[in-house]
Amino acid sequence: MRPRTQYPVNTKQIVIGIIVVFFLLFVFRSAFSSSNDRVSSSISESFKNIQKPTKCSPTCTKIPPSLAQALVHYSTSTITPQQTSKEVSVTKKILDKKSPCNFLVFGLGHDSLMWSTLNFNGLTVFLEEDEAWIEQIKKRFPMLESYHVTYDSKVNQADILMEAGKGSECTSIGETRHSMCQLALKGLPSEVYETTWDLIMVDAPTGYYDEAPGRMSAIYTAGMMARNREEGETDVFVHDVNRVVEDKFSKAFLCEGYMKKQEGRLRHFRIPSHRDDPNKPFCPLRF
Repeated sequence: MRPRTQYPVNTKQIVIGIIVVFFLLFVFRSAFSSSNDRVSSSISESFKNIQKPTKCSPTCTKIPPSLAQALVHYSTSTITPQQTSKEVSVTKKILDKKSPCNFLVFGLGHDSLMWSTLNFNGLTVFLEEDEAWIEQIKKRFPMLESYHVTYDSKVNQADILMEAGKGSECTSIGETRHSMCQLALKGLPSEVYETTWDLIMVDAPTGYYDEAPGRMSAIYTAGMMARNREEGETDVFVHDVNRVVEDKFSKAFLCEGYMKKQEGRLRHFRIPSHRDDPNKPFCPLRF
């Protein structure tokens, strides 16, 4: 058998081949490194674009102490407030729109902390007939602003006061502390007379037996404060309208024509200022 032909090895070709191999390895390595850098840079940019939490003061994420206290109080209390959930919701809807505002409440009770909290950052003032009860509430909730008031009239005088309220001295517009009307409350703190109230709640005085202080004067005074404001409207609420005095006096002096809603034992009236029109009737005409 004839042997295969032997070709001589060319040294120059081997050297060129080695150089080409090293060149290809260098190019591939550079391309791979550049690709990794781009990926790393892209990932780094993505992390930079992620929105970091905004730095704030140590107190900006905390709820106000008064709100915290209200939450703890009502979540642990076994005492039922004077008003039902549906009744409370009527006033709350108005507070949602108007607060922070000026809110005057006749009465200091188990729901007072709630009203003050719902009007957060507003002015909420409570008027109470029982000094001992005021002191008791102040010890538990010192942030509530309350004043002691005295009511001269009793429930059994309601009919006499209803007749007196029909006189011209009771229907003329003016400050109640200077009024000649027998129904006007004249001994309230100066702050009460000098403040323009956006909401007024009548849930006191006692009013549930003949010899108890009645709500006749509170209802009348709330209505006159609303009429005497410079401009705008006042939302007035009367609780316990299932009782004779609250029913008759709210219709007569807050006016059925101004009534917006009744929910359970609560009535809501919206009374406009009468200062801009001296000829405006005490109650709106009903057709």
